[in-house]
Amino acid sequence: MSTARPLNDDEVFNEMKKMADEEFNIEKAKIVRQESLNIEGVFERKIKQAEVQKRIAQSNHINKARLRILQERQQVLDDLFETTDSRIHEVSKNRDQYSTLIQGLVLQGAYSLMDKEMTIKCRKQDVDVVNSVLEAVVDQYEGGLKSRPTFTVSDDYLPKSSAGGVIMTGLNGKITVDNTLGARLEIAKEEMLPQIRVALFDHSPSRKFFN
Repeated sequence: MSTARPLNDDEVFNEMKKMADEEFNIEKAKIVRQESLNIEGVFERKIKQAEVQKRIAQSNHINKARLRILQERQQVLDDLFETTDSRIHEVSKNRDQYSTLIQGLVLQGAYSLMDKEMTIKCRKQDVDVVNSVLEAVVDQYEGGLKSRPTFTVSDDYLPKSSAGGVIMTGLNGKITVDNTLGARLEIAKEEMLPQIRVALFDHSPSRKFFN
């Protein structure tokens, strides 16, 4: 039977050093692993932040491009409407055509008001034209509604800046119909704007449904 020999001081020291080194290496490995994970986490966050910033920059670039296109298109429309507005001021220069137009506008206004007594407001230079078509308007109105209306041309004229046309009132001024050329143009703009956009710029690539 053998008995264990007591360790001398050097052997005890070496054994304790060995255990301490093993614990140190284990702890060191833990620290290194944790730091590696921390570094990987920071790196991943930076990559995600860079990707987000890249997407934001791309989105901003696309939005700026779209906004520039929309602004350019709006400028084209503004120029078109400005040209159209200047042209309607030329309409009254052809008296025969303008008389026919005034007759239609007065008749349409009369049908809208359907009153026995109606007031017509026009430009001062259009008074003679309006008076010249009233008899024909009365006959047409009477033929359709079996009633003969009375028209009064107001001396409260449309401004000189007006392109022409008429504003009519009925029921003692309670109802107004704006049949000036400017008002008709605005209505045409609203109603025809979708078709005008398509004619000028074609359909939007992102649009999937059409009327």
